[in-house]
Amino acid sequence: MTETALMFDLTPTEEESMTREVMHRFAREEMAPNARDADEAAALAAGFLDKTAELGLNFMPVPDKLGGVGGGHRPISNTLLTEDLAQGDMSMALAILAPLAVINTVMKWGSEPQQALVATTLLQDTFVAAGIALMEPGIACDAESLATIARQQDDGSWVLSGKKSLVPFGPEAKLLLVFANAVSSVGESLGTRVFLLDNFTVGCDFEKEAYMGLRPLPLYCLSLSDVPVSGDAVLSDDFKLQHFLSLSRIATAALAVGTCQAVLDYVKDYVNQRVAFGEPISNRQSVAFMVADMATELEGLRLMVYRAASQAEQGLDFTRTSYLAHRQAIKVGMKTGTDGVQLLGGHGFTREHPVELWYRNLRALQVLSGMAIV
Repeated sequence: MTETALMFDLTPTEEESMTREVMHRFAREEMAPNARDADEAAALAAGFLDKTAELGLNFMPVPDKLGGVGGGHRPISNTLLTEDLAQGDMSMALAILAPLAVINTVMKWGSEPQQALVATTLLQDTFVAAGIALMEPGIACDAESLATIARQQDDGSWVLSGKKSLVPFGPEAKLLLVFANAVSSVGESLGTRVFLLDNFTVGCDFEKEAYMGLRPLPLYCLSLSDVPVSGDAVLSDDFKLQHFLSLSRIATAALAVGTCQAVLDYVKDYVNQRVAFGEPISNRQSVAFMVADMATELEGLRLMVYRAASQAEQGLDFTRTSYLAHRQAIKVGMKTGTDGVQLLGGHGFTREHPVELWYRNLRALQVLSGMAIV
């Protein structure tokens, strides 16, 4: 690999610039102004998700023959739009991106019939719910050693049993990608496999979950009790779990970048306008240095995320860079949220300002594995 190929260019293409402009406008006009009401109601506003269908995100990676625009898998573009939407609101961004995560995964590792099913189901003029069921209840979830079991039957079909948490849309989803620890009909371990489910009537029980953050996003616990699944539902043997997880880490880090940018923009204006003892509080070094540190750490994180996305798009090994970006995103996200609340003083503890909302959402960065991928 030449040195030039290892470089990454931060200049967006004309298409990326146009897409970012659309995402910024949607985040500014449709997401940010309604984020507080959605958080208080713990529900997305009626009609909001149908508005997101006009963005056409689901059509981008799908081939022309299946009704898409044939853009293919583009990690850089996906990273940029994830960041831009998160700047409006992380909860809403995750709701918008949940079906796209299913599409990206199936278009990359699914069979032709599975791709056709996903395209037929999700490429609509209105929003169609779908999501990924990877996480499980408990202190930690190891994607390589899941408690959910998929047992292969003699006829090639499967039976799923176990529990999943943080499942977007739950019973409202038309499609779910369920991750499970697969066991062959002769008892041989087959590792983590992924199943495309489009029927949740037999053996599936959904229970609504509530969290301190991401309140508008409908999240459910899914109990699987001997759920029958056809052999055609499992994704290809070529499915690469670590590759999937790395793409998910970049997406999570991009969500952090967008949310942290919202925090920085808000507190920067606040400290310049807030007057104490006859002058803006930004005139005090302790305040100015804290804001400068927030900006510096955010730019560093953004570069790490872009580098990982660039390597993914070039087909290079991005396991390490995505892991580091994700780790840094959790660290910077928590510090930015905490410092944002601190800079507002007593106001930071009130619901009058959105910083406490962003702080609560940023706490979720550690548990978002698999909910979005770039």
